[in-house]
Amino acid sequence: MMEILSYHYMQRALLAGALIGIVCAIVGTYVVLKGLSFIGAGIAHASFGGVALGFFLNVNPVLTAVIFCMATAWSIGLVSRKGRVKEDTAVGIFFASTMAFGILLIGLMKVYNVDLFGYLFGSILAINREDVWFTIALSAVVLLLVGVFYKELLFVTFDSEMASVTGVPAARIYFLLISLIALTVVLSIRVVGIVLVSALLVTPAAAAYQLTENFRRMMGLSIVIGVSSTVGGLLLSAMLNTPSGATIVLLATLIFFIAALISPRRWRRHHTPDLRPPTSDL
Repeated sequence: MMEILSYHYMQRALLAGALIGIVCAIVGTYVVLKGLSFIGAGIAHASFGGVALGFFLNVNPVLTAVIFCMATAWSIGLVSRKGRVKEDTAVGIFFASTMAFGILLIGLMKVYNVDLFGYLFGSILAINREDVWFTIALSAVVLLLVGVFYKELLFVTFDSEMASVTGVPAARIYFLLISLIALTVVLSIRVVGIVLVSALLVTPAAAAYQLTENFRRMMGLSIVIGVSSTVGGLLLSAMLNTPSGATIVLLATLIFFIAALISPRRWRRHHTPDLRPPTSDL
């Protein structure tokens, strides 16, 4: 084990994985409580189009993925709110069209690109120093925005209509939230890949939701589970010689099932049904 930790590539992977575990856990808490899991999955698959565009234009694929995912997130929000289309319908439209766009670009390139498929399935062990600094910078942006707008995000998550009545710009906060989801997705694709990124966004928060009804404790537990999943999954994959992204997601899923099994909410339902979300602490 100590020998594995002595390698620079593993140290970079562990640092990036821990940061992404934190960011996914925090943003994922809002995603789970607000019921935006499908949006997360849609944006995750939209990132494939952004990455493919980067390779097609021969520019940094992460940069194009950021722009592409942000544009997709805002398009979903605008179509669902202004176009009188249900949110899940809008997600379904962009989910398919952005993936098709990525596939079209791959066909036009007419060359097999190993790096592109690394984004599909994750390649955390291949990240370099620039990737680490990018992860730190983007993580700082996401965490700063969550810190500054913590109460507004919380209010809109629990009751957007009441937030609007009390003067909170609920529509703007909603677009801020889906923008945070887009940034988090881009952060995570190098760790678990586009195919599995939505699981890393949702599963730690869903596991924490099984264990508490208090928002702050849920977010704290989600962070612990997210970091444990990424770091633990990465170390397990190194020891077992298994794909790192899949190992991370399966470990997070195992933790979820354990949390669901010992959930206080599960045992309470045998006596008094309780389907309330966690308390907001406001």
